[in-house]
Amino acid sequence: MARDRILNLIGLAMKAGKVVSGEFSVEKCIKSGKARLVIIATDASENTKKKFEDKCKFYHVPILIYSTKEDLGMILGKGLRSSITLTEDGFKNAILKITEE
Repeated sequence: MARDRILNLIGLAMKAGKVVSGEFSVEKCIKSGKARLVIIATDASENTKKKFEDKCKFYHVPILIYSTKEDLGMILGKGLRSSITLTEDGFKNAILKITEE
């Protein structure tokens, strides 16, 4: 149930234009200070996970290892996505609240 709620929120954020996807774009968003929450697919490579964990720690951005590349891509209406970021605090707070339940 919580999984569906999180994926639905990601879909809503995408429709609102508050999602950035793809490794290069997500990294750029983190460095520019626009990233509010980074979501990495559970089946992303260990190198990708480590890279984003380090970047998020350095720039003080929360990170969530969640779902699969296929699910993230499907909810965004794109191909496989190993990393996405939300750029709006409302969506970030809603997702983090669900993960704490």
